[in-house]
Amino acid sequence: MRSIRAAATGAVVMSLALAATACGGGTSGGDEANGSSKTLTYWASNQGASIAVDKKVLQPELDKFEKQTGIKVKVEVVPWSDLLNRILTAATSGQGPDVLNIGNTWSASLQATGALLPWDAKNFEKIGGRDRFVDSALGSTGATGKDPAAVPLYSMSYALYYNKQIFADAGISKPPATWDELIADGKKIRAKGKSPLGAEGSNVSENIHHVFVFAKQHGADFFGTDGKPDFTNPKVVDAVKQYVDLMAKDKVIPAGNAEYAQNQSVSDFAKGKQAMLLWQSAAANLKSQGMSDDAYGIAPVPVQSGKPGTGTQVNSMVAGINLAVFKDSHNLDGATQFVRFMTSDGEQKILNKAYSSIPPVKAAQQDPAFSAPATVVLKDTLATSATALPQVANESQFETAVGTAVKDLFADAAAGRAVTTASVKAKLEKAQQQMPAA
Repeated sequence: MRSIRAAATGAVVMSLALAATACGGGTSGGDEANGSSKTLTYWASNQGASIAVDKKVLQPELDKFEKQTGIKVKVEVVPWSDLLNRILTAATSGQGPDVLNIGNTWSASLQATGALLPWDAKNFEKIGGRDRFVDSALGSTGATGKDPAAVPLYSMSYALYYNKQIFADAGISKPPATWDELIADGKKIRAKGKSPLGAEGSNVSENIHHVFVFAKQHGADFFGTDGKPDFTNPKVVDAVKQYVDLMAKDKVIPAGNAEYAQNQSVSDFAKGKQAMLLWQSAAANLKSQGMSDDAYGIAPVPVQSGKPGTGTQVNSMVAGINLAVFKDSHNLDGATQFVRFMTSDGEQKILNKAYSSIPPVKAAQQDPAFSAPATVVLKDTLATSATALPQVANESQFETAVGTAVKDLFADAAAGRAVTTASVKAKLEKAQQQMPAA
């Protein structure tokens, strides 16, 4: 899921509980609402530096689809801060789009509402087959053992972006491969008057993505094998504390970043105010803010020791955007045609180039445009050292509860309050109590 989004609010918990009782989503975008079966409505997530950028990217492709099929697509680019609640409201009210983007981490939660079209073998065949997509992307499309609730559209992974000039000025010759190295580099960078590492401390989703990776590196999971929350597991507590300690103890993340929630750390990096950034597929965003490609390098996110890989060497969640269809759309055939178009080899190349993301379609990945050194880092991460967030029905509540706990811990650190093992455990225990019963 693209990190530009702001955190989903606590209202998601109640909304999702209501949505789970709905028998299916409807649409205001089919032939009854529009007076024509030749019109679809599409909710696109904000992928570019602004909504205007997204419209500029998408409209020529939608016009191309209309020319090919005669079906007009009315697009609305929905900010991340609104998207999940908009989807949940649509699922309960029956008034939603025909086709929509969903953050891939939400797939199992939205699948549980019953509102989305299942992508069984028959539906996959209509868009060219399931085997066109890479396995890591398909792993974030819904609960294990069930037909996917969506189809992969854009794939992303986290990487470490670093300012070459700031590194050179601090006498650092290569990017850090471990967290200890990053902390040591941070001291050198701070001595030169620059901030070492940016973070979005008030962004619930960013918080979840990072502490999930830290937990995997500690050999821990937020959910037990029985699917029940296990937020106070000692290894989970240690993982969350290690991340927050980058501000609280190590002074690598500036205290002011505790209030960042919507792309401010990217802006600081682009302006040369900070040396490093942990972000998903950031190239297009940085370019839009005036940073040249040769001003920064890109490397894998650090691990505890050694190099990224499987098991405890995981260094990214499998990030990305999925394309879903409300199953009560009045134009399921047109919606399926649109999914086929958006996931075609040609469109995958165009759209993923525009957003600096990776095509989840195997054939499109072979395009030379996705073979640049920076892109190879992202592709290798997805292939060898990334793993999906928990594909459980309560994933959205998990993001809200634990992401907010981390937000509160960053606030403590920024205010000079002690962040201890006990205080981290207490916040995680409170988060676990907020999870609905299985």
